[in-house]
Amino acid sequence: MKAARNGVDRGMSRFTNKVAIITGAASGIGRAAALRFAAEGATVVAVDLADAVRDTVAEAVRSGATAEAVVGDAATAAVVDEAVARAERLGGLDIAFANAGISGGLVKLADLTAADWEQVLRVNVIGPFLLVQRAVAVMVPRGRGAIVCTASVAGLRSGAGGMPYSASKAGVISLVQTAANQIAGTGVRINAICPGLTETGMTQPMFDRARERGSERKLGQLNALRRAAVPEEQAALALFLASDDASYVNGQAIAVDGGLSSSHPVVLGHMA
Repeated sequence: MKAARNGVDRGMSRFTNKVAIITGAASGIGRAAALRFAAEGATVVAVDLADAVRDTVAEAVRSGATAEAVVGDAATAAVVDEAVARAERLGGLDIAFANAGISGGLVKLADLTAADWEQVLRVNVIGPFLLVQRAVAVMVPRGRGAIVCTASVAGLRSGAGGMPYSASKAGVISLVQTAANQIAGTGVRINAICPGLTETGMTQPMFDRARERGSERKLGQLNALRRAAVPEEQAALALFLASDDASYVNGQAIAVDGGLSSSHPVVLGHMA
């Protein structure tokens, strides 16, 4: 059964008196996470290049939360610095969720250009690096804080995305692992989520084409749950990793993929 798209228990308050920055918050996993953090008591600074991030903030505010939007490119230092400054004015930065990313499409090796690589790596690796770096600078002196980055199962092995995208997500996993050890003993934790196929703005064309062809049931057919995810299922792990419930989880890249990465490729019924 798919997770509900709404119906969050607003009585929960894991993040009361905490301030969270979420990038890529205009849609998909980032929007779902922003609304969940807000519903559970956090003050939210939502960042996205798309103006629709204001809609995310408006919905959070209607629910009674404190939230502000920063419209801009989360892979630029000026925008990240503005988000951190907003968080500081709102009470201090407790949680940073570096979620913004782009796919770069499925371009064959022979047809890729350096520009293709540069754009994907800039958004998907430099963007998270900037937020991690700025968050660490604020959190370490306070001796506490949680950072979460969105990687992907594409960063674990081949078969889940184009070459620049897959390499960029492997870079995010490495960023998390190396950062965890660089800030060892400071009280600040950093982890990554590795989503499998999820219906978001980035993957929407794939879902739309499948529905037009009447083959929606095939989406996610390679994982053990035999379905795709919804953004809320990915956001749930991000919230867990940002919470005190995950106080001993650090430097990890956790797959949320319905079991896809648990198996080698196999044709069922034809194993020797």
